[in-house]
Amino acid sequence: MGPIGALFFSISLFISLANGETKTQTYIFRVRNNLKPSAFSDVEHWYSSTIKSLKSSSVTSKENSINTQFAKDRDFLHIYKTVFHGFSAVLTTRQAQELSRRPEVLGVFPDRVRQIQTTRSPHFLGLRSNNPTGLLTESDFGSNVIIGIMDTGIWPEHRSFHDNDIGPIPTHWKGECTEGEKFSSNLCNKKLIGARYFVDGYEASKRFGGNQSTDIKSARDTEGHGTHTASTAAGRLVGNASLLGFASGAAAGIAPKARVAVYKICWKLGCLESDILAAFDKAAEDGVDIISLSVGGSPMPYYMDPIAIGSFGATERGILISASAVYIYAGNDGPEEGSVTNIAPWITSVGASTIDRKFQADLVLEDGRVITGASLYRGDSLPEKTFLPIVYFGNRSAVRRDKSMPYSFPGQGKTFMEGACMPNTLNPKLVHGKIVVCDRGGISRAGKGSVVKKLGAAGVIVANIFPTGEGIVADAHLLPGLSLTESAANTVKDYIRTSQNPRATMVFHETQIGVKPAPVIASFSSRGPNAVSPYIVKPDLVAPGVNILAAWPKELSPTELTEDLRRTEFNILSGTSMSCPHVSGLMALLKGVHPDWSPAMIRSSLMTTSYMQDQDGKPLLDEEAYSESTMWSMGAGHVDPERAVDPGLVYDLTVDDYVSFLCGSGYSSKKLMLITRKPVKCSEKTREQWNLNYPVLAFVFNVSGTSKLDAVVSRTVTHVGNGASSYTVSVSNPKHAILTVDPPRMDFKEKGEKQSYAVRIVAERVSVQKGNRVSEFGRLTWTDGKHRVTTPIGLIWENP
Repeated sequence: MGPIGALFFSISLFISLANGETKTQTYIFRVRNNLKPSAFSDVEHWYSSTIKSLKSSSVTSKENSINTQFAKDRDFLHIYKTVFHGFSAVLTTRQAQELSRRPEVLGVFPDRVRQIQTTRSPHFLGLRSNNPTGLLTESDFGSNVIIGIMDTGIWPEHRSFHDNDIGPIPTHWKGECTEGEKFSSNLCNKKLIGARYFVDGYEASKRFGGNQSTDIKSARDTEGHGTHTASTAAGRLVGNASLLGFASGAAAGIAPKARVAVYKICWKLGCLESDILAAFDKAAEDGVDIISLSVGGSPMPYYMDPIAIGSFGATERGILISASAVYIYAGNDGPEEGSVTNIAPWITSVGASTIDRKFQADLVLEDGRVITGASLYRGDSLPEKTFLPIVYFGNRSAVRRDKSMPYSFPGQGKTFMEGACMPNTLNPKLVHGKIVVCDRGGISRAGKGSVVKKLGAAGVIVANIFPTGEGIVADAHLLPGLSLTESAANTVKDYIRTSQNPRATMVFHETQIGVKPAPVIASFSSRGPNAVSPYIVKPDLVAPGVNILAAWPKELSPTELTEDLRRTEFNILSGTSMSCPHVSGLMALLKGVHPDWSPAMIRSSLMTTSYMQDQDGKPLLDEEAYSESTMWSMGAGHVDPERAVDPGLVYDLTVDDYVSFLCGSGYSSKKLMLITRKPVKCSEKTREQWNLNYPVLAFVFNVSGTSKLDAVVSRTVTHVGNGASSYTVSVSNPKHAILTVDPPRMDFKEKGEKQSYAVRIVAERVSVQKGNRVSEFGRLTWTDGKHRVTTPIGLIWENP
């Protein structure tokens, strides 16, 4: 059974009792509320009565005494009423099995852990506050829009969240500022308008493992991630911002006046799905306009994914969902194809790219070669003009670009442990006074520096290995240290292996801007195609996510290492977790300008105006090997905010369209109800998956048969420009295919008018090995002389 099947129990639920009939854990139950007996005044009493009526309600196992104590005064962890109907509770496997047989229970989800995944980026995106007709000015900097940040909480006293010169709280806000440990309600203001925390699912899971919590039970952020993402999306303008002097300048979020509502769902050891669903429920009730979710897992069918289900309910209420495209697997995400997550078509999935700024540091070999890397080290430099011994304890021959090693680190045994500088694996006598090369993996990059520093090392080199490729991020090391790309690291390892006395030194530079090429798709950013719905392209687009400066809790070190005593008001992080809030902020600005646009229209405006060329007009590159990027890595392209405010045409979608798509995906009525919360009957005219009115187009050809490889795909556009306009189409054909658009011209008389077109695809029969696939890409562009509305096209030839 694959990971998906192991993580979800659907309508025909079978819960194995092999691990003990009385073993308990948290389960999420999806309930048909329309079956509530009239004898119960509300669903809470009905749910409570249902649990108490269980035949197997007595839990006597000693191993569950802690869990029983945890739940003795309560029947539920959470009750879901808005975007999801049901509850979560701590039960035995036998109790969960008994509940699953009841007609009102549609499905059961064992609670899973999810993981979390700026002075320059707004400028890089072209946002200018002094432009009287620009997006920032037209939207009033997002002042009437509420962004719900689902993350690790917030540091409310940070300057990025002050409310000076900001108007009253939007009238549609219905939420609250929940008090908790080290968090009083008066910490909220007209900027930070709400804060909640969701810990019950996490608490239950922690107690199962017997771990003692070090978390603060409130919305206060003790991890830093949530403060960083919130200020990236909507931080106020703050002067003299930097990390240890790097990236200095005035910092501001994308939508500086947008309101922030915080939903703390993530804790020291992760984020529980039962808590995430509860946050979705409350955010929808509270009146947020946008949900920003920098949390990842693994791709799975939508009816099995609580995030997809919760976000569907939020979308029904007109809430935009922006989520990171990260796939957590063995410490890696990209660059493997099919790794993208948060893939439901009603979620905007965001990949990561670089900006035109870097933090260069050089490793200088004694033979004169200079190997360029990246670092945020700020401290005493190595002795000038002095070369030190450089060592590596891994197996150089195992570090190779071998795709037969899926997400592997070399060895995974003793050689890997030593090569990765894992704690308690290195001999201090062999490390002292030397520069140590450490492979990535196992612990944090800064953590590797800490390990060798304790052993007396003079410096650290963090080396990329397969599959991390040529993308590097900078770290604020505790000793002289830098990161190297995979190819550069291999050069250094070869030098160490072939030299009798290998020696090197390091030279550190200040912040560099205007770097080219930029943007480049980050090597860690997860890739398509969509593992569940190959006709829906994910990620949707990319935005800045590498070396992003944003707010940071004042009591937390920049490396998050306990031995790091430095404190900073801002920190530099990288990840799709950083690109996601960029798009959340852009959505806030666009909604401020176009409050009547649907979530799909706003996403469409961002996608169809995105670009696929860098600042020099060359195709965007992929950091993984610095080859030309494709639709699987960048989706529709890199966001271009000032064009998105006036896209000309948009592709709109309603909830009914998504339901029709799910019907076309073969979902049964019971599986549909898991998502929609109401009975759905699929019609005979159900829309095929590929005809969902998405801003990008993908089609899959099966080459194993003998049928002709042709298809017709339809789309409908809405004219959002002022007055009449005529659009003509141009086509760039994918290799091995010819595309024909009918009609080739569309004439619009007024704003809001809709017209449809069809794309006929005639493909050649491509030779594909059994079990493999081949992808080719093209695009079609509608233009009226002012607007360019681009739809990327991806074709897949597969031989299953």
